Amino acid sequence: MTARGVLAIDAGNSKTDVAVVAADGTVLGRARGGGFQPPAVGVEAAVDSLARTVAAAATAAAAGFPDAGITAGSGRPFVAHVSACLANADLPVEERELAAAVQARGWGRSTEVRNDTFAILRAGVDEPRGVAVVCGAGINCVGMLPDGRTARFPAIGRISGDWGGGSGLAEEALWFAARAEDGRGEPTALARALPAHFGLDSMYALIEALHRGRIPSARKHELPPVLFAIGAAGDPVARSLVHRLAQEVVALSTVALARLELLDEEVPVLLGGSVLTARHAELDEQIGKLLAAKAPKAVIEVVTAPPVLGAALLGLDRTGAPAEARARLRAHYASP
Repeated sequence: MTARGVLAIDAGNSKTDVAVVAADGTVLGRARGGGFQPPAVGVEAAVDSLARTVAAAATAAAAGFPDAGITAGSGRPFVAHVSACLANADLPVEERELAAAVQARGWGRSTEVRNDTFAILRAGVDEPRGVAVVCGAGINCVGMLPDGRTARFPAIGRISGDWGGGSGLAEEALWFAARAEDGRGEPTALARALPAHFGLDSMYALIEALHRGRIPSARKHELPPVLFAIGAAGDPVARSLVHRLAQEVVALSTVALARLELLDEEVPVLLGGSVLTARHAELDEQIGKLLAAKAPKAVIEVVTAPPVLGAALLGLDRTGAPAEARARLRAHYASP
């Protein structure tokens, strides 16, 4: 049987979602796996982890829809196209390298790899037109148009001009809190709130615990909500960090809009990632005010749909699926 449909992959740093989607938009099989981190383990090992999740999704599809012609583990393409939106595919050269590695697995007749921010953008729009800013552990922004043009940033960290993201906010909060406690900086309630979150009574104790590994560094990701709570209570230092994040979100989105010549058009600006979808009132207010001044016709929306939906829609776009197929797929992910 001729391979048809799409294999959609959304692979983030902490988890991977895979869906096998028929040409008519029916979801045949799904699976979830671990994170995708080629910088840490290498490209082949990272794709090996994808392969296990893909195999689970294909097995589910074969069991649930035996007439679909999917044979898991056959070594032959079982879909027409693989649409993979992957974390750490930050540069076009990395997308090409990862696309070659995924295509070599033989899951589909063709493969396209994009940065995972594109999945969030496509999940939030009915057509591939708009801009998305994602703020989770890091921060990134992409834009796209139906004709295939895109706007993007390297989003590698400070060396590419980035500021913000959950990790960056945690580091900034710790910096200000440490200086407040020892007298080098201005007072802030962060100096008490950050160590209290871990059951400690001082920044010195928190610094020691982090430095000596008694508190794993990964737990710093727990601190942004503390920062936002202290900012909401009126602390000037915490509020300044919240406002700076709003400025970064608007700077990213308006530059992307300008590159796509959308700055003066009615267009969605989508917000995604754990920091931006948490709906912090002060942050939302600042983003709305600043964006209205620079792109008055832009419409801010928060993306709540799963990114794997976006990866699948990008795949259906690529294969020329009709509007009915895209609607069926979106309805599947909208159901409880």
